Amino acid sequence: MDLYEGLPEPVAKAWERGLTSGRAAMSRRRLLRAASLAAAGTTLAACGIPPAAGSKGGEGAEDAPDYSKKEKVLNFANWPLYIDVDEKNKKKHPTLDHFESQSGIRVKYVEDINDNNEFYGKIKPQLAAGQSTGRDLICLSDWMAGRLIRQGYVQRLDPANMTHAVTNLEDRFRAAAHDPGRQYSYPWAGTACIVAYNKKATNGKKITSVTQLLEDDALKGRISMLTEMTDTVGLTMLDMGADSEHFTEDQFDAAIARIQKAVDRKQLRRFSGNDYLDELNSGDIAACLAWAGDIVQLQMDNDDIAFAVPDRGYLFGTDDLLVPAKARHQSNAEALIDYYYQPDVAAQLAAWVNYICPVSGAKAEMEKIDKELAEDPLVFPDQHMIAKGKNFRPMSAKEEARYEEKFSKLIGA
Repeated sequence: MDLYEGLPEPVAKAWERGLTSGRAAMSRRRLLRAASLAAAGTTLAACGIPPAAGSKGGEGAEDAPDYSKKEKVLNFANWPLYIDVDEKNKKKHPTLDHFESQSGIRVKYVEDINDNNEFYGKIKPQLAAGQSTGRDLICLSDWMAGRLIRQGYVQRLDPANMTHAVTNLEDRFRAAAHDPGRQYSYPWAGTACIVAYNKKATNGKKITSVTQLLEDDALKGRISMLTEMTDTVGLTMLDMGADSEHFTEDQFDAAIARIQKAVDRKQLRRFSGNDYLDELNSGDIAACLAWAGDIVQLQMDNDDIAFAVPDRGYLFGTDDLLVPAKARHQSNAEALIDYYYQPDVAAQLAAWVNYICPVSGAKAEMEKIDKELAEDPLVFPDQHMIAKGKNFRPMSAKEEARYEEKFSKLIGA
């Protein structure tokens, strides 16, 4: 069956963009890491997780029997290269290996989440049929996590099994619109969409706003925006004074019209996914919208790369850990979530992935590992940056189709 069968055409196109040029596409640094992993003989998809099958409504998530005491195993599905790797033995993940030795739980770790919608298409038939997906723990972006929670496709977490997580989750991550009270999900990492620029390409001029990207003649033909609708339109709405968490149809349309004006006057070089990094690094793109984790990595190689948190806000989100309905090993999954909420473990993870760390106390532990990263606001945001973080409000299925159609026309997809 076609993955996109039954979807509105604009939404299907958005899914395809995510696979080829969105967050699913790897950055240059990550591609190099992927190559080294492949050379070391790492196999990403050989962990015994069955394919999806079936179809019918997803009731009974709370009733799944837990075999954790009898079966000391955990099937964990994550994004590629979203966990620490041993520099000497690329097959090893130090924090995960330590969890196994400490808990006695054998983890079958598979990197088979390349795109939120693609992965949803894999597991939805089984979830809808009330069957196990073969996975005990998955990591999905907050908006997709919210969809699964609303559909009854995930299991409620037991806080009694996650004392570190309950205690050490930073307060700003507790108030989640898609999961009030964090009953079903805990963040693996935080994400941020910001403005980035190449100081050499801008002749030292600071680029700090979407207004500059869209209107500064000195940048004409040398800026890019993202193929991710929520990030590009969300940041533009914030720049225009609208609230991305409570916007109206008219405000969305106004943001589209503003970007279209910049397209028409050839202010934009193009819309892009992670492939903006090479052009930003070389200076072919002077400034752009960017994902913070990628910029942290790029700055390690290029001192000319800088970023700005716009005065009117940036797009903030999380990639969340969830236990799918009918998972066999919920308690084992909760044990792993709890393990990663120990500050020293969280710091080890953040030192490698470079995304926002959601764990209180991890910054102090990071200072023992990498003092520069400990002070990086893209990994450990200060209060000034925290205050500017905004989500893109949840959309109904009809809204998603309508907004994606308008955005697809804008970017020529």
